[in-house]
Amino acid sequence: MNLLLQKYRILGKKGEGTFSEVLKCQHIKDGTYWACKKMKQTYESIEQVNNLREIQAMRRLSPHSNILELQEVIFDKKSGTLVLICELMDMNIYELIRDKQHYMPESVVKNYMYQLLRSVAHMHRHGIFHRDVKPENILIKEDLLKLADFGSCRSVYSKQPYTEYISTRWYRAPECLLTDGYYTYKMDMWSVGCVFFEILSLHPLFPGSNEVDQIAKIHDILGTPDPSVLNKLKKSRGMNFNFPSKKGSGIERLLPHVSTDAVELIYQMCTYDPDERMSAKQALRHQYFKDLRDADKRAAMMAKAKQQQQQQHEEKEKKTLDLTKPVPPSEITASPDMDTSRSEKKKSDSDASSSTIVPSLPKAQSLPSHPHLFKDRKRVPRRNKKLIESHQFTNHTGLNLPKVPMHTGSINPSFHAAAFSGSYSALHNNGTMSLLPSINSTYKPHKANSKATKNILSTNTYLPSLDRRGAGF
Repeated sequence: MNLLLQKYRILGKKGEGTFSEVLKCQHIKDGTYWACKKMKQTYESIEQVNNLREIQAMRRLSPHSNILELQEVIFDKKSGTLVLICELMDMNIYELIRDKQHYMPESVVKNYMYQLLRSVAHMHRHGIFHRDVKPENILIKEDLLKLADFGSCRSVYSKQPYTEYISTRWYRAPECLLTDGYYTYKMDMWSVGCVFFEILSLHPLFPGSNEVDQIAKIHDILGTPDPSVLNKLKKSRGMNFNFPSKKGSGIERLLPHVSTDAVELIYQMCTYDPDERMSAKQALRHQYFKDLRDADKRAAMMAKAKQQQQQQHEEKEKKTLDLTKPVPPSEITASPDMDTSRSEKKKSDSDASSSTIVPSLPKAQSLPSHPHLFKDRKRVPRRNKKLIESHQFTNHTGLNLPKVPMHTGSINPSFHAAAFSGSYSALHNNGTMSLLPSINSTYKPHKANSKATKNILSTNTYLPSLDRRGAGF
C-alpha cells in the first residue's frame, strides 16, 4: 500500500466485491484519474502475481476498445498487497438501470449490446471465456462500453470439469446448473442474453432464489427443454432429474415495446442446448445490428483512406527533403561504369540555360577526322581555336560564315600536297585555302576546279610549314 501512496492519491471508494475493492485515485505527477482495484488476498512473490488469470487475460486481450485497459500492476512485497491500476469509467450497467423509471431508447441499448458482443467475440477469439458476465462487470463511460473483472476467466482449451458455482446465479446457464462443471464458452452467451433482456426491461430475466428456483424460472419463460437435450446433460452428472413438460410464457410477452429482431436475438442467445446456442460472432452478424455494422465499415474505410493520404503526404515531404538536402562531397563517388557523357551534357545544358538565349542555328554535319591533321597537337590555344572556328568552309552544310581568304603565295606545296592528298582538298575554285576534308564523295561542288587552282598547286613557292605554335592561327 505504501508503493501505491507514493504514486497515487486516494480520493474515495467506488465499490466492493467478494475478492476486491475498487478505489478512485489520482496520479500525483500528471493529475490523471484512475481506478485502483485492491485485492483482498495477499501474495508471496511477483511470480505468483504474474500467474494470476486476471492479469494474464487483461494483458492478452489488450488493447481493445471494449476491454478494460490495465495500466499498471503494483505489488508490495513486504505486505503482500496487490493493486491493479485500470482506466476509470463512469459507472456499470447495474448503476445505469437501477433507478430508471422509463425504458431506455432501443437504439442506445443496441449500441451497448453491439459493443458487449464485440468484447465477448474478441475474448473468445483469443481463447478465453469470462464465466461471470453480469451488469456489475460491464462498465460504461458516456457511449463507450467495456467488459471488466476477468478474475473468474478460464482458457477455452482447458480441461473440464470446471467449477460449478462460478457465475452469478441469475446469469448462470442451464449446463452450469445441471452438470458437474461440464460447460463451454457458450455459457457467456447465455449471460449476454440475460443482460440484453435486463437493459431493455429494467429487471432481470431469471431472478431465482436458489438453484432449483432458478431452473423453475427458466422453464416458466422458455418451457422445459426437449428430452434429447436433457439426456445430453444427464451424461455429465450423476444425479437423475426429470422435469414435467411445460410450455413457457415467452420473452416477447415481457418486451412488448421492443422490436421482433431484438426478441429473436435474445431467444437465440438463451437457447437451452449449448450446441445450438448462438456464438458472439454469429450474433454480431444478426440483422438487428446491420446499421451498426455498416457504420463500422464506413468508419474503417474513412480511417484507411486518411491513413493512406497521410502516408502519401509523408512520402512526398520526404522526397522533397531528399531533393533539397545538399550532398556532402565525400558521398559523391563516380563508379567505373558511370556514363559521364550524360552528366557532362546535363552540366552544359544547365550552363547554357543560365546564359543569354540566342536563336538556334542548324546543326552542321559531322565530318571524319584526318589522322595526320594536328596529330601532334595536344592542346589548342584559346586564341587560335577562335580563329580556326571563324574560317568559312565552302563545302560545309550551308552556314554563311565570313570568308577568310588565303593567298596563293603563302601555300607550301610540299606540305599541302602531302597533308591534303586523298580525302582532303587544299584549295577552292576561288583561290582560297580550306583546311577541312573534302566531301566530294557526298556533295558535288558547284563548279569544277579551275586551271588556276591546278597551277597554284604546281608552283614551287615555299612557305613555313604549320607547326605546333600555329603562326597563322
